[in-house]
Amino acid sequence: MDRRNALVAFLAGFAGLALAMRHAVAQHHTMAPLPASGDGRGVLIFAAATLKPALDAIVSAYRAKGGGEVTVAYGPTPALAKQIENGAPADIFLSADPVWMDYLAERRLVRRHTRADLLGNVLVLAGRDSESAEPSVVIDRTFPLAEMVGAGPLCMCNPADHPAGRYGKASLGALGLWEAIASKVAIVDNPQVAVVMVARGDASAAVVFATDVKGVSGVRIVGAFPETSHLSIVYPIALTMIAPHAEAADRLLVYLRSAEVRAQFDHYGYK
Repeated sequence: MDRRNALVAFLAGFAGLALAMRHAVAQHHTMAPLPASGDGRGVLIFAAATLKPALDAIVSAYRAKGGGEVTVAYGPTPALAKQIENGAPADIFLSADPVWMDYLAERRLVRRHTRADLLGNVLVLAGRDSESAEPSVVIDRTFPLAEMVGAGPLCMCNPADHPAGRYGKASLGALGLWEAIASKVAIVDNPQVAVVMVARGDASAAVVFATDVKGVSGVRIVGAFPETSHLSIVYPIALTMIAPHAEAADRLLVYLRSAEVRAQFDHYGYK
């Protein structure tokens, strides 16, 4: 590993650790230890980490309305799905793409009749903000990505299993941009880490979801990838087969699919 790649790996790990620590100290929003069934902490949601800002606010509002106690465990969608497969007592799975929901459905680990496509998103290229920044564009084959990335890196999630990485590589490939930047890609655990690295000046750009950039100082959306260049970005939700708090979880699921909550997700930039 050369010096630049070693630095990238260190910074990505540091940013990921900081993000994990921030999540861990937030009340009722932690990946570990997981609540056991019947411990009085209510419905347990396993949700993609990219949903945290919006879902935190929505869950808080649900509690305030007397909806009951809810715990949210955030993390990369592949890791969450694997934990459910290994018996984690999640009541609801909110995935960042259909692939991992299908993975659990094929193993009969989610209740198929409760499954619904809850949200959508937009895949974007994030870069450093500046006074001379040009307006956001739609990225096409003529976009000078290699020039923008320069020595790099371009941060993105792992295309082998992470939804954001899978969408990103598919889009870059469809637009004929992948080969020119493949050697400059730095793989990170989740889109938030990618955005942090751009904001800190540790990366030239990142391929993330539009909602990951919202509200982050020092970062802007350089351009959006055309929806025709990748599969539709969909966040499916379903009750798990084990669902220790199935009745309460079903009520929460109805709430999450309501017009009221839809408006809150819209506020955070979801489709």
